[in-house]
Amino acid sequence: MDEKLLIKNARAIVTCDAEDHVYWDSDILIDGPRIVAIGKGLQAEGARTIDGKGKFIYPGLINTHHHFFQTFVRNLTTIDYPNMMVMDWIDKIYRIFQIIDSDVIYYSTLTAFADLIKHGCTCAFDHQYCYTNKTGKSPVDRQMEAAELLGIRYHAGRGTNTLPRSEGSSIPDNMLETTDEFLKDCERLIGLYHDPNPYSMRQIVMAPCQPINCYEETFRETVVMAREKGVRMHTHLGEGENEGIIARYGKQTLDWCRDLGFIGEDVWYAHNWEVLPEEYRILAETKTGVSHCPSPAILGGFPILDIKAMQEAGVLISLGCDGSATNDSSNLLDALRIAFLMQTWHTKARGGCASAYDMLKVATINGAKTLGRPDLGSLEPDKAADLFMIDTETLELAGALHDPKHLLARVGLTGPVWLTMINGKVVYRDGSLQGVDEQKLFAEGEAVCTRVIRDPSEAYKALKI
Repeated sequence: MDEKLLIKNARAIVTCDAEDHVYWDSDILIDGPRIVAIGKGLQAEGARTIDGKGKFIYPGLINTHHHFFQTFVRNLTTIDYPNMMVMDWIDKIYRIFQIIDSDVIYYSTLTAFADLIKHGCTCAFDHQYCYTNKTGKSPVDRQMEAAELLGIRYHAGRGTNTLPRSEGSSIPDNMLETTDEFLKDCERLIGLYHDPNPYSMRQIVMAPCQPINCYEETFRETVVMAREKGVRMHTHLGEGENEGIIARYGKQTLDWCRDLGFIGEDVWYAHNWEVLPEEYRILAETKTGVSHCPSPAILGGFPILDIKAMQEAGVLISLGCDGSATNDSSNLLDALRIAFLMQTWHTKARGGCASAYDMLKVATINGAKTLGRPDLGSLEPDKAADLFMIDTETLELAGALHDPKHLLARVGLTGPVWLTMINGKVVYRDGSLQGVDEQKLFAEGEAVCTRVIRDPSEAYKALKI
């Protein structure tokens, strides 16, 4: 039987719904995975109660681009991303990626999930393209294990790289797959894990890594299978590969994708900082989404998306952390803050920018739309009970509580939240992940990282290949 929960007397509830409602001094009634009601003085016999006194409540953040396997190369100063161009960085970092095994996939995923959950993320998409001789075809399976253990809602992007270095890619041969291998495993994963129903906790996305490192047939066949199976599609686009694609095919990457059909309401791209103003219309008319990943854009010194202009043109923008090799963090609250500040940098030149609340909606309801989840992204009846709560009765927030809608990005609340709830279940509360031995998992993860990544002989051999 589903458990009923009643969050009582929250100081404010920011819904991010179509009318931008904020409920003051109100309650939320939850039955199983769904929200039943929001309002004052709600009652429910037999419901377990959570005291919301002094708390602001927000919809769970939705991460639309990440690479969990990279969390074990955070703070690895031998790969100096801020001083490298993307294609050079890819060439070097893949030499490390090729030594990753199945245990690294599992524990690095747990690490990323923990960071996301503790900072208010309730639904995460990961672009998993690290398939090595050591991982075999197990990465998404190991990630699903990790998601179930911590209770996070997970959309797995089954990525691939199919073009060899000898034909112009940056991929070591022992990380390549054939298009047929990729398609076969996508079919397996969709059959095992893809749940399209409301309140689904897991879905599969077909996600070739990037056009520059795949054969054209990989993208073409992805379009056919994804639309036949009813799953979404994703790739990196407009992050430095345009020059190479123009040299190879005589066209911009967006045009290349459009010609192959890899565009539309069931597709979103990561980054897209090379997008041209005249291409906004194409993205808008086709209802193709863009995952904005602010941290790697700053670290790499790349152009800052004009989110206000793109949204005015009708482009759907969501928010992503991106992989820890180019972020060193899986904190989506931090990404929210950075994204807002990036936009304010160009306020005068661009005639205004997206507000702090606009950016919150990018990270919530827009993320839900990007992933095709009408059951997520806002707090309202019949939506999933995905939310996080912050404690406002702390000295550092005195005098800043005038407007809960703008608080997070404008004031810069980037630390751990007070509580995170996913699908009606509390998965994190007051500093503790629920139902797991966090210290034990930390020790196991550290041991795996030392064995695989820190081993000097393995790392040395990888960098010499």
